[in-house]
Amino acid sequence: MNHAYTVTAVRSAERPLLDSGQGDALMRRAAWGLAVVVLLELRSRGPVVGSTVAALVGTGNNGGDALWALAFLRRRGVDAVAVPSGDRMHEVGLDALRRAGGRVAERVPENTALLIDGVLGTGARGGWEPPRVPEGVAVVVACDLPSGVDADTGHVAGGVILADVTVTFGALKTGLAVGAGAHAAGRVELVDIGLGPYLGEPDVLTLEREDVLAVYAPPAWDDHKYSRGVLGVCAGSEQYPGAAVLVCSSAIATGLGMVQYAGPRRAADLVLAAHPEVVAGTGVEGKAQAWVVGPGLGSDDDARRRLAEVIDVCVDGGLPLVLDASALDLVGLKDLGRLRDAGCEVVLTPHQGELLRLADRLVPDLAEGFAELAKADPVTAARRTAEALAVVVLLKGSTTVCAAPGGRTLVQNEGGAELATAGTGDCLAGLVGSALARTSHGGPASTVEKAAAAAWLHGTAGTVAAEAGPFGASSLPSAVRHALTGR
Repeated sequence: MNHAYTVTAVRSAERPLLDSGQGDALMRRAAWGLAVVVLLELRSRGPVVGSTVAALVGTGNNGGDALWALAFLRRRGVDAVAVPSGDRMHEVGLDALRRAGGRVAERVPENTALLIDGVLGTGARGGWEPPRVPEGVAVVVACDLPSGVDADTGHVAGGVILADVTVTFGALKTGLAVGAGAHAAGRVELVDIGLGPYLGEPDVLTLEREDVLAVYAPPAWDDHKYSRGVLGVCAGSEQYPGAAVLVCSSAIATGLGMVQYAGPRRAADLVLAAHPEVVAGTGVEGKAQAWVVGPGLGSDDDARRRLAEVIDVCVDGGLPLVLDASALDLVGLKDLGRLRDAGCEVVLTPHQGELLRLADRLVPDLAEGFAELAKADPVTAARRTAEALAVVVLLKGSTTVCAAPGGRTLVQNEGGAELATAGTGDCLAGLVGSALARTSHGGPASTVEKAAAAAWLHGTAGTVAAEAGPFGASSLPSAVRHALTGR
């Protein structure tokens, strides 16, 4: 599990070291880590000696890190060039570069093999217009974070220099893990400069493969179908029967013990044609240990009746519930209150538009400025909604944000634009439901961690499916198996 921190937390962690006179040592430590990553990038592409590395150098400590890195690189035979972006540069770093034999130029040389972005640091906010990067530059390495990215939110207000690699110092910043910031950062390399003992609690977390495999664990030798998890699915309608198939298919692909489907005959026939092992009926009776309701449900009186039936059975049994798609527009505050009082864990899975409608309808206190907040800072938007409604919010987008009441938040960036197609959200709902239904598996993972595990699996399966050929949501379930097993 990876941890990311706000700028405030990182600066607080630096303070004891700075107060003890270690400021120069911290900069050189960071710069050496940056230089090592640059050397590895150069070596992967050809000779190091004689290659040109240029750095766009800002006026602050970020520029100082870049200058020291150039000085280290120059001593290894690199033509090291500093290109100032302001009217001054870090004096000690500039002196180190000159003593090493580096040089200063007005613009990036056309023969530059690798460009270091050292213009703006973690304190930068607002729009910025980046300089032109010459076409011949093969690699861009960002110093701490790409210039133009808000280090706390990942928001890009103006221009940004897209990085192939970002070398960040001391701790991963939240803005490198969310939205446009995560996209601009490329591969992120963390350089340890000794902040660990002072960092405290992270702002957001990110699951890795081993965390996800702990949630979707294979069966034990003595398992039976009920101990492996039973998921109830209330999805699909006469108008949208395919949603039921996608939810059930993705849940089955994770290795659940049983999927129970409750829905109209047309949808049930499609589900059974695809998966005869599904237990199908028109009602919600059965042994489900968690429920998914909403995909393809519609908005008519029948949809309301079906949602109410699922809520009743969850309240009676204290069962976890995933509310997705149509259910997000139908559920009321009274429903959520009943579920909360019964001890039911509830996960809402909106995309941004659904989140705005949900907040406007159920949390009017959030309405003013909420649309702008959701766009610029989805982590805070998801957190506020989760806290106000006392539920876990899985906010879908280029970064999936999973926020629990109390503020614990996980973000996942697996997958890409291939998932922006009809039906993929139905598959995600099935994966979330599967994670919640695994009452005897998955170790100590909390509900928000299970939601994040589903987001990881969904994104990873999307990448697998897209690599195999033309992509559609129906190709996701088989890719889920591959993502879990590697086969």
